[in-house]
Amino acid sequence: MKIDRMRVFMTRDKDRPRVIVALDTDDGLTGWGECYNHGPDLALPPLLDYLYGFLAGQDPTRVEYLYNLMIQQCRFPPGALGLAAISGLDHCLWDLAAKAAGVPVYKLLGGEVRDRVKVYAGVYTAPDVPAARDELDRLNEQWGFKAFKLSPWRLEPNSHRWGEVVRASAEYFRELRETVDSSYEIAFDAHAKIFEPAMARQLGNALAPYDPLFFEEPLRPENIEMYGDLKQGLNCTLATGESLYHRNEFLRLLQVRGADIIQPDICVVGGISEMRRIATLAEAHFVSVAPHNPMGPLATAVNVHFSAAQQNFKILEYRLPVGQGYVYGGTEIDQREMEARYVVDPYLPKDGYLELRPDRPGWGVEMDEKAMLEEGYIHWQRKVPKRPDGSYAFA
Repeated sequence: MKIDRMRVFMTRDKDRPRVIVALDTDDGLTGWGECYNHGPDLALPPLLDYLYGFLAGQDPTRVEYLYNLMIQQCRFPPGALGLAAISGLDHCLWDLAAKAAGVPVYKLLGGEVRDRVKVYAGVYTAPDVPAARDELDRLNEQWGFKAFKLSPWRLEPNSHRWGEVVRASAEYFRELRETVDSSYEIAFDAHAKIFEPAMARQLGNALAPYDPLFFEEPLRPENIEMYGDLKQGLNCTLATGESLYHRNEFLRLLQVRGADIIQPDICVVGGISEMRRIATLAEAHFVSVAPHNPMGPLATAVNVHFSAAQQNFKILEYRLPVGQGYVYGGTEIDQREMEARYVVDPYLPKDGYLELRPDRPGWGVEMDEKAMLEEGYIHWQRKVPKRPDGSYAFA
């Protein structure tokens, strides 16, 4: 069995673009992968074309060999876009290797250590408490979710006095706790909007009395040591890592004790091959893994197999393939009904978990090539806010 073709699909998931890659073999198998959506997605096809030159004609079951070839041919670290491309191709290799063996990918990773994968629902805004209660209850009733992630930003952080921002967030969480089902777990994602560690600590400690599942990525990722500084004075669980790209960056984060939970993204760090290395480092530091997963249903399928086989996995971020579009921040719940069509049979929650599919080889999903072509590509770029003085704030 040899790799003899690569195909790249520029398509969409609801209102966001997606880059999906397929590797075909000379005996008729196809492996599928999903690249991370950084924004300049049109840069990914030429990167994939370049990397395919190292895979063409190779045996795809030599996953580790080919992953190391793609990594080590980079004279300089490949960075976010390079690793996103490598991630998609790594996914394809694992899918092909498992299909060739006739088993789910998690069987090649040592087998499942759990029977199902716990997920939390990404809400991502900070709705008024009655609306939040209704939304969380709806997700619970329809899909069994008992864990959710919201935004802490009841007030726009760049336009109000910081003390008022913190007070509003704390009062919001207190009222949520008093209103929603007491069994619900609620996390908050600050989305790296805070520059000063002292301010991040102040916000986290204001949320702490109401028991957040975790407080996510309050600071920018560049100065990893500042996460260690932040963690030492923080009274709640700190999670971060979606903006880190390689095992060495995660090692630094762990060495400075900068997180209780790490959140690598399987579509950007280099795929499952790199994700497992990162998770092993975390396990040695008694740190859990809650993968960052705001992408599409193929990325979710890849994450299911990683999570099924990883001992220190905690919980997986999840977006329903049908329903609201991609909205972060603000205080409204998106009412649009949209759909990601490129996976025919996505993993859907039951009682707040994703069930394994032991009878299906590879990722266990069927791809719809016709839908990918019909949907086509949609442009997306981050909206960068401005402060009252006219300077740009963090997106």
